[in-house]
Amino acid sequence: MSDPNKNPIHQVYIGFGSNIDPANNFKRAIDLLHDDVQIEAISKVWETPPVGTSGPNFLNAVALIRTPLKIELLRDNVLRWIESQIGRVRIENPNAPRPIDLDILIFDEQVIDDEIWTQAHIAIPLAEFLPNFIFTETGETLQEIAQRLEITNPLKQRPDVILDFPRSQ
Repeated sequence: MSDPNKNPIHQVYIGFGSNIDPANNFKRAIDLLHDDVQIEAISKVWETPPVGTSGPNFLNAVALIRTPLKIELLRDNVLRWIESQIGRVRIENPNAPRPIDLDILIFDEQVIDDEIWTQAHIAIPLAEFLPNFIFTETGETLQEIAQRLEITNPLKQRPDVILDFPRSQ
């Protein structure tokens, strides 16, 4: 019998993005994130040009985490705090260069960020985890969408950027 006082464990996919010292800032974000959640896996790292702005290329990845935190606490008390610790200042331009950007993409199989269906820098690393996740509007899988987006979007895998993380809590 389960304990009704125990918080359920949520499965969450977090998008990482950075174009200011990205390799180091990813590692710092992972270290800080590990203090509050269980990191299950991290996708490959992809380099992409900036969307909607000029500036240096971005590195992007997705992490699968497990946490008892509700979505609001995870976003406001963990992810935004990590961003501020690494020097992120949110300004009017949402596409401006940044040391780190952490976004909840999927929370317990619920899509939180609809850009997973339209943006290569999100769809491709997320498809590593959820290739058969269905976009109900078209019936396409995330893998099919990622393959289509990869054809029209210049991005490359960055195997030189290794994102190790502690495997146990």
